[in-house]
Amino acid sequence: MASRLVVSTFVSLDGVMQAPGGPSEDDSNGFPFGGWLAPHVDEGFSRIMGDVLDRADGMLLGRKSYDILASYWPDVPDEEGGAKINSMPKYVATRKPMDAKWRNTQVLVGEAAQTVAELKQRTEGEILVQGSSDLLRTLQQAELVDEYRLLVFPAVLGQGKRLFAEGTAPAGLKLTGSVTTDAGVVYVTYERVGKPSLGSVV
Repeated sequence: MASRLVVSTFVSLDGVMQAPGGPSEDDSNGFPFGGWLAPHVDEGFSRIMGDVLDRADGMLLGRKSYDILASYWPDVPDEEGGAKINSMPKYVATRKPMDAKWRNTQVLVGEAAQTVAELKQRTEGEILVQGSSDLLRTLQQAELVDEYRLLVFPAVLGQGKRLFAEGTAPAGLKLTGSVTTDAGVVYVTYERVGKPSLGSVV
């Protein structure tokens, strides 16, 4: 039985996923809106993210996202949420060898389309992709994503790295759930069901 690859990410209403957590997270291409997530974090948001992490059996990251998370989570006490993420298996997709010091981390060296496909075949459960916009492009083009869990924030940014960039492989999606937090964040979940369905209303 193969793993399911689940993408969990934060996006603005216009689909931008760059630097939600803070100004220094990713300012590439002069992105000026780092930290757009913070004003909308509330109890509902925390509850959703807790559930997303609880359901994950492993986490897949690109190199940049690994560096960001590995600089923070190892120092978070177990009782404050560190237990789950620090103990679960973590996988880093990278083209170049690297030294991964975060506990329970395995480095997947090579082309992500191949290494992640192999990872799915040799593991079970849910592998969570958190952030990792560059890696996500490759996973989408290789049609390796099984499910999206999206937190859509009430902000329009107009620029930045987008969840579905030009060149994304077409996919049909089935809505499996939705909920709205008090801060106006819409949490939606979609399963991939093959190619898009086509028709006509003319």
